[in-house]
Amino acid sequence: MTDNNKVADALTKVLGDTYSLYLKTHGYHWNVEGPNFKSLHELFEMNYRAIWASMDEIAERIRTLGVYAPMGGAALAEGSSIDSSDNSVPSANTMVQNLVAGHEAWVAGAKAALDVASAENDVATEDLLTPLISANEKMAWMLRSSLER
Repeated sequence: MTDNNKVADALTKVLGDTYSLYLKTHGYHWNVEGPNFKSLHELFEMNYRAIWASMDEIAERIRTLGVYAPMGGAALAEGSSIDSSDNSVPSANTMVQNLVAGHEAWVAGAKAALDVASAENDVATEDLLTPLISANEKMAWMLRSSLER
């Protein structure tokens, strides 16, 4: 029998990381400057839109497990391993580096949640997380490829 609370707790951490990564990506979209402005502005927008959509999927899976999803920014950020509270505006290259690190942290957290879902034989949560992990790995690769050498 699946321990829904274990899986929901793991997903809640993923949701917090997703929220923090969304906020960081959207803020960078608004504030990026420099010679790569257009391409980064568009890449950040593509990413934050995908991240936003995934938040709803993750929260709805938590609800499907019979647990309430966290409400409000503070509750979402509480379990996040990704810091989105820095209000400074770094260089475009530093923005990209920060987002790569954010996606890598997100993937690590999602893989940990995937392990929990697998241990609990929760195939639906595994099916939710697997394509999201792949998507975030791709976002990290695209961002990494945008870094200036």
